[in-house]
Amino acid sequence: MQLDMNLLTALDALLEEGSVTEAAARLHLSTPAMSRTLGRIRRATGDQILVRTGRTMTPTPRAVALRATVHDLVQQAQAVLSPSTEVDLSALERTFVLKWHDALAAAAGPALLHSLRAAAPGVRLRFLAEASTDTHDPRRGDIDLEAGSSAPSSPEIRHEIMAHDRLVLALRPAHPLSSGPLTVEDYAAAEHLTVSRRGRLRDPIDDALETQGVSRHVVAATPTNATALQFVHHHDLVAAVPELISRPLLNALGLRTRPLPLAMPPVPIYLAWHQRYDNDPAHAWLRGQVRTALHDACTHPDDTAEEPARVADAT
Repeated sequence: MQLDMNLLTALDALLEEGSVTEAAARLHLSTPAMSRTLGRIRRATGDQILVRTGRTMTPTPRAVALRATVHDLVQQAQAVLSPSTEVDLSALERTFVLKWHDALAAAAGPALLHSLRAAAPGVRLRFLAEASTDTHDPRRGDIDLEAGSSAPSSPEIRHEIMAHDRLVLALRPAHPLSSGPLTVEDYAAAEHLTVSRRGRLRDPIDDALETQGVSRHVVAATPTNATALQFVHHHDLVAAVPELISRPLLNALGLRTRPLPLAMPPVPIYLAWHQRYDNDPAHAWLRGQVRTALHDACTHPDDTAEEPARVADAT
């Protein structure tokens, strides 16, 4: 039987998408054409590959076993057939889509855009806000790079931890808690804001407080750190925000930060992309530029240290 490399490409898309319709969209084919291709793959492999389970398609055990091998073969074929592994930055015309946490975009975005434009004037960036519903999916090729505090759950998404940040208490200088000892009880008694794209009035800080027998009074949920800090700037409210990536806005608004009077785990900063971009020279260059921008943004300035808070008896 003559080998048809197009079947490998189609099989790779089907196994990644888990859907005939989505695989067809990815390869710019009609759904009937992809259905016919799936039929050819089934005949060639002697396996159903994808079987319908309710409204979804489930890969067979053979398909699961083949997934990594098929993807590697397709990537190797693409690398062999690529005319060059170099990218001419001066001639590069491309729009990259970045889905970033708002504080990361504010902290690292300006420097990133400046460096990209200096090296590749034809490059444009589209920054997308993190939404409460995921309308953009890296598996569909909608976005090039994600950056935030959540680790990807899909195995086809590559990711790196770029840095670790820490939560700090943000408040205006006139706030009663801006100086002096700060106990867990003092902290809990303040009026708090949460930062939640979904409007949640509770977060892991509440769990940590409850282990010490106290609870706090949350008066509002804000969708972004920037919104929370604007509230803090105008009122005697407090918010817990990631220190390093929030520093530019904290400084611009003249806000103070203090260490939280309770132990909270560090906040990881992930950079994530779909594995289809592993061998894309332009994308690899972009990743390098982003790493530099995020590293610079997450370098803690020496002159921003605040007076340590007193942690009540605790640990």
